[in-house]
Amino acid sequence: MKKIYYSVVSLILVLGTSCGSKNDSVHDHHGHSHETEHAHEHVHAHEHGHNHEHGEKHDHDHGHEHEEHEDGVITMTPEDAKFFGVTTSPVEVSEFNEVMSLNGDIEQRPDDVANAVALSAGIVRLSTRAVPGNQVSKGTVIAAIDAKNVAGGDANASAYEAMVAAKKELDRLTPLHADGIVSTRDYNAAEATYRQALAAYSGSKSGSNVTSPLTGTISSVEVQDGSFVESGSVIATVSRNEKLMLKVNVPVKAVKKIKDFADANFRITGTDLIYSLAELNGARVSGTATTMSGAYIPAYFSIDNNGEIVPGMSVDVFVKLDSKNDVITVPLAAVSEQQGAHFVYQQLDEDCYRKIPVKLGKSDGKRVEVISGLNVGETIVTDGMIFVKLAESNGAVPEGHSHSH
Repeated sequence: MKKIYYSVVSLILVLGTSCGSKNDSVHDHHGHSHETEHAHEHVHAHEHGHNHEHGEKHDHDHGHEHEEHEDGVITMTPEDAKFFGVTTSPVEVSEFNEVMSLNGDIEQRPDDVANAVALSAGIVRLSTRAVPGNQVSKGTVIAAIDAKNVAGGDANASAYEAMVAAKKELDRLTPLHADGIVSTRDYNAAEATYRQALAAYSGSKSGSNVTSPLTGTISSVEVQDGSFVESGSVIATVSRNEKLMLKVNVPVKAVKKIKDFADANFRITGTDLIYSLAELNGARVSGTATTMSGAYIPAYFSIDNNGEIVPGMSVDVFVKLDSKNDVITVPLAAVSEQQGAHFVYQQLDEDCYRKIPVKLGKSDGKRVEVISGLNVGETIVTDGMIFVKLAESNGAVPEGHSHSH
């Protein structure tokens, strides 16, 4: 709160600064002293090149260089502009891609996710590692299945007994088969019984362990500690978190343009977080639409997981199509929308700005095309625009640009 308070106070003080003037005094035109008038005249005589006698009253023009500053000038000192992060850039032309604005979702890659399942029925005893967000290695125990007190007995314990019995029988027949007393058919049958019993046994006399099928992050735990599960039940989901899928919902009318999709920017809906496929090593997964989802055909892009994007997020997608040359564009952060109209703030000199109406074209999610209102070479505010707008809203009239003496 203190920071905000000091920022607002600083802005209010800024508004007392006049464009191109070093005179910081406040003038009272209805009752100022001779000394004040004398000092005021002296400063303006010095600044504008007029030679006035002391105490002489005068009406003078401020000069052509300040005529363009007469109306709507906003003031902010360079020091305050730096403090509030206000930066400017010259208007230039560049290459710009036409875009198609669509919506989409972030999804997990099917091959990036695996389930850890129970190998036997019983009571779940979750490991301390079984917490969403925890990193686990392949083979890490996530839970144990206890079947000791389960009605019907411990199936895994029974499998263990069957394996032990089959192994004893095979061991008994092995020397007899070598001496020709037992037929090969009987020996092979005993060996097959043992192998089946071994496969049915999970490795523990009571219950079984649930282990991570891959190295990654536990994304969800599907059961509660102490609950009963059947064999094959999903205990937890583990994700490698290396790759994600950007699903773009393409309208049917735009199906023919799908083959031209090569790159896109996307913004997490409701935030200012904007990414490009190039930054995330994005690549088109499928070249041709094969299925429909409602009135849309999905197009998929594979992207790296940078740690900031989570499956399930909704996104606004700006798919890049054909490129155009010599286009004036500005960052989206430079544009102010007021009552349905759009404006940018032009820098007139080091401490003066003016709001300029502009007509916008298409946006690629990071920059927007300016159809009219700006000329190459003009300087505009590209960052910190909100603070210039706040200075404007205070309604201060810069001294030296809208009054005469």
